[in-house]
Amino acid sequence: MPAVPEPELREALRQHFGFSAFMEGQAEAIAHTLAGDDIMLIMPTGAGKSLCYQLPSLIRGGLTIVISPLIALMKDQVDGLTARGIPATFINSSLAPAEMSERVNAMRAGRYRLVYVAPERFRNRRFLDAFNSVTLALFAVDEAHCISQWGHDFRPDYLRLRQVVDGLKHVPIMALTATATPTVRSDIIRQLGMGEGGRGEPAVLVHGFHRPNLLLAVTRASSHADKLSRVKAVLGGYRTGIIYCSTRKQTERVYALLRKAGQSCCCYHGGLSDDDRKQVQDRFMDRQVPVVAATNAFGMGVDRADLRFVIHWDIPGSIEAYYQEIGRAGRDGQEAACELLYNYADVRTQEFFLEGANPSRAEIEATWSVVRAECLHGPVTRSISDWTAAVPGVRNEMAVRTILAMLERAGLIRREMAPGQSLYATSIVEGADLAMLQEQFAALAEKRRQDLRKLKDIISYANTTRCRHTYILNYFGEHDFEPPCNACDQCGRAERRATLREPTEEEWVAIQKTLSCVARMNGRFGIGRIAQVLIGSRAKPVLERGLDKLPTHGLLKPYGQAYVRKLLDELTNDGAIRIVQGDYPLAELTERGRQVMWRKERPAVAWPDAPPAKPKAAGAPKPEPAAHVPDAAGLYPPALFENLRAWRMGVAKKRRIKPFMVMHDKTLKAVAVLCPETLADLERIHGIGPSKVAKYGDDILEIVDKWREGAARAVDTTRTR
Repeated sequence: MPAVPEPELREALRQHFGFSAFMEGQAEAIAHTLAGDDIMLIMPTGAGKSLCYQLPSLIRGGLTIVISPLIALMKDQVDGLTARGIPATFINSSLAPAEMSERVNAMRAGRYRLVYVAPERFRNRRFLDAFNSVTLALFAVDEAHCISQWGHDFRPDYLRLRQVVDGLKHVPIMALTATATPTVRSDIIRQLGMGEGGRGEPAVLVHGFHRPNLLLAVTRASSHADKLSRVKAVLGGYRTGIIYCSTRKQTERVYALLRKAGQSCCCYHGGLSDDDRKQVQDRFMDRQVPVVAATNAFGMGVDRADLRFVIHWDIPGSIEAYYQEIGRAGRDGQEAACELLYNYADVRTQEFFLEGANPSRAEIEATWSVVRAECLHGPVTRSISDWTAAVPGVRNEMAVRTILAMLERAGLIRREMAPGQSLYATSIVEGADLAMLQEQFAALAEKRRQDLRKLKDIISYANTTRCRHTYILNYFGEHDFEPPCNACDQCGRAERRATLREPTEEEWVAIQKTLSCVARMNGRFGIGRIAQVLIGSRAKPVLERGLDKLPTHGLLKPYGQAYVRKLLDELTNDGAIRIVQGDYPLAELTERGRQVMWRKERPAVAWPDAPPAKPKAAGAPKPEPAAHVPDAAGLYPPALFENLRAWRMGVAKKRRIKPFMVMHDKTLKAVAVLCPETLADLERIHGIGPSKVAKYGDDILEIVDKWREGAARAVDTTRTR
């Protein structure tokens, strides 16, 4: 097809979309498409990627198929196009069978210029028949990083697209994404067969990742209270935005904390029903509510120009995921705050996700054995949780989901969506043998290595003392940006850099003594007990365990408990100390910690402005006074008190002890009055010491959080009546 002069392109842009000029990179991408070239297009979020395939679809004859991974994203795109009078639709599982059939027939009849589908649609024989009967102008793969197992959101169904592309010899292919390293770009090109089978080399168009209007910052936060304080500070200057959390449970907790603080907000995660998720997204996009606490399920399709902040309550799993998520802020070009609330202990959640995305060979073989036995006589329809319960030794649902995708990709099983259900019916492919997975075992080992590297990179980003924009741009292969950016906490806040200064000799000694104590306690105790040993406490638990005999007992006594606890928190944030979650949160020295202890690496520690406290008189420091609550009827919420009593009874039965030995009524009433938000709050309540916090703290906070959320809902219901 001959090249279309740019004046004519601009006229088509004005006619169909009402814009007078192209954004950076759009005209070049459109020109390549109209010339019949394959394109790998990298554009930052908000830079107008979708127009690069929408406008050519209106200029060329035929149909443009757009692969999109999210129903909400498809709907938003189609709503925008139809509002402009452009014939477009989507075909996905949200449609009733009759409506889906009608749209497939209309596609076959040539009544649409753009049709959006999920990659799973190519499992459907009827859709494939219709697809093969139409004349295609363009095949566009949006969010193309999903096709790469080196990408941050790999989805196995995208791999089926290679078979589709192989049948499109003369149809240009466009792959689009906002965040992809050079490695991921190369893998996308390979997975889609660009430059192979007679196709010309694709044009790789990379347009600036730099978003100078995003103010990047990392704040070290050792508790939920610290994080909430930072959120309130950001909300004071930037009213509208997203708070990303790593898990559903964390999202609900943050939502409850915000509601208690009087903040209008909503909650979004994958555990909500389809209708509830749609309602939340619609309320947020329609500006009925200014803030949403969400997992990364709230992302693609979120195109609200006035987002003034994105806060990460927990560290994400990669820089790609982080940059894509913060890219939802400031799409109008105005200043937006992007802050990561960093506590190294939160990394454990990402390590859990990493294990789920990279199962071991033993887990794969165990899952295959169960699936083969269960499906021997025909298809079986089960949820992921049911499959997980059936596999001995595997308790990570993410791992089972990953394994089933691997078995399908290797041709051992076949999965079809069960009619009328959101579950897959799984069947065994005739002649399937685990040997067919041999090639994937090697690839899986490499993927694990890559994912570990990504996690280390985002941790390094959190700890870096250099320009954060430069760090991110270098990560994505752009090396021509020169700091300072004056849009990050490192370039714009000299006082922050001062807190990360090189330790003095005295501080180095304090660090070495602290890490030596952690090493000697051999991962058997928590942070609180380690602090007690360092300040020379003679509390009963210290003496009973003989911890007063350790050579590190009392080494930091002159510094005081507050300073020692702050130092332990900072070294945990830095990664020198790891918190291992289990029945009790235990602290252990990491390999980085050993390097720091030997002064082979420098810790990133935010030192207190004031010097260490002067030596105090002999004797253990006085603990902060316990919060005393009078035992008065009506002072506490009865429903919360009864919930706590029911929990206590369950613990007592399990341990075969009297309920009062778990906790007295007076203590439970104090909890009900104070509604603690953190373990530190809980420890201050009369009758609850470090031991009970370690045993029961998380359970109690969860009960309080659930009651608080129920109370908030009750208030909402009352207000709407």
